[in-house]
Amino acid sequence: MYEKHWGLKEKPFGNTPDPRYLYLSPQHEDALMKLTYVVASGLGCGLLTGVFGCGKTLLSRVILRDLGEQRFCWAYVSNPSLVEPAELIRAILRSLNPQSLPEKKTELLIDPLLEKLYDTIVENTREGKGNVVIIDEAHTIDNVKIFEQLRLILNFQTEEKFLINLLLLGQPELKAKIDALKSFSQRIPIRCHLGALEEQELAKYIAHRIEVASEDVSGGTVPFFNKDVVRIIFEHTGGLPRKINTLCDFVLLSGFAKGVNQIDCELVRSVIKEFNVT
Repeated sequence: MYEKHWGLKEKPFGNTPDPRYLYLSPQHEDALMKLTYVVASGLGCGLLTGVFGCGKTLLSRVILRDLGEQRFCWAYVSNPSLVEPAELIRAILRSLNPQSLPEKKTELLIDPLLEKLYDTIVENTREGKGNVVIIDEAHTIDNVKIFEQLRLILNFQTEEKFLINLLLLGQPELKAKIDALKSFSQRIPIRCHLGALEEQELAKYIAHRIEVASEDVSGGTVPFFNKDVVRIIFEHTGGLPRKINTLCDFVLLSGFAKGVNQIDCELVRSVIKEFNVT
């Protein structure tokens, strides 16, 4: 809607996990390196915690992109709180190899499902592909049996390596849940945490997203957020990427609607008040 006005090919501040828009702050770069190492080296399990809207899901998509979908079979579980152990295994199995999903009721019980899952990951390994399971929003898991099932999955290994790698993503309370399960906690060799962006990182974050959205586009006035504007955005969002994206998107929309070509503090304050951005 406002892209042409600002010299953009697309909206730069969407809250979707598009790997192109990942800004590698020091903490994001560290987490990306460590979790990529978990998968590439077959360490078994990695944990990523962080406040809401800090980029955990986006980071996992970048790992998938960088490692290559051709080299790995991936399973992504986005709402683990709604499943029982058997449903979890069925969801993982369906993603790793849909053709292996049992159809008989007797085969939908946990033990036959685990056997099918083991056969699937062994076959994928023989074909030269790794097996990766990403559990997003893992902090919503209240059923201890789910964590126990994930621990048991890590038993799928040879003498040299794990046959499957788990990446657990969730809000900070996930760490306490896992630490309470000593047998599971001890199987997680790498842990990372993402917090909000610092104020000095915010300008670079905004500039990165605008650069991605304006590549190979001519015409229009590319939006620029000066340090005073950045300070207001930081004070209002606390440096949380999801909040930053929402506010900046409304700022560009409002600037277009008002026909302005410059983003100033008055415009940002008016957007915060008009759109009731919280």
